[in-house]
Parts: sequence; structure tokens; C-alpha cells
Amino acid sequence: MTPFSWKKEPPQNPGRFRTLAVTCVCAFSEKRYNACMNNISIADILELPVQERIRLVELIWDSVAAVPEAVEISPALKVELEARLAEFEANPEAGYSWDQVKSSLKDGSWRTA
Repeated sequence: MTPFSWKKEPPQNPGRFRTLAVTCVCAFSEKRYNACMNNISIADILELPVQERIRLVELIWDSVAAVPEAVEISPALKVELEARLAEFEANPEAGYSWDQVKSSLKDGSWRTA
């Protein structure tokens, strides 16, 4: 089963649909990744229904998350993250609980804080 379907919104250009469908199926095969990327354009992606574009973004995000060591962190960001971690470790009870955050988001009180 492919991750994309055209049942709700058929493509405007059926010729591009065939290439796009093959490309989307190839998204699951690392060996054919480069070949697939050569067959898809931004215009093709923008023709996808919203739900399918969301799924495509999820697939891309999952592929990035699978190799966190490949994501470069700037020295300035690394310093900031280390400082925040040290601050948390020094006083783990500071801040708000997740329940407090959810409550303030639901009732809108975060806007006045």
C-alpha cells in the first residue's frame, strides 16, 4: 500500500501524477531516493492534497530525526542549551508543570502572564 492516494483530489496533470506517484512510493526505498528526487518538483508537491503534504512532511521529519547526529548545532546554540540544562539541574522545581502549562493554554491566561 502506498502512503498517498488520489481518491479525493485527482491531479490536475495526469502525466505528472505517474511520476509523482512513483516518487512517493520510492520515499520508502533509500536506494532509489536520488532517482526519485530527480522526478519531483515543488509544483508537484504543492498539487498534493493537504493531508498528503502533511504525510510527506512527517516522512521527511522522521528521516531527519532518525539521524540526530547529522543535525549540526552552532556553538552559540550549544552554549545556550548547556546553560539552560545547568539552570534546570540547579533548580529542577522552578518553572511550571505540564498540567499548569496545558491549563494556561486552554484558558488563555498565558496571554496575560
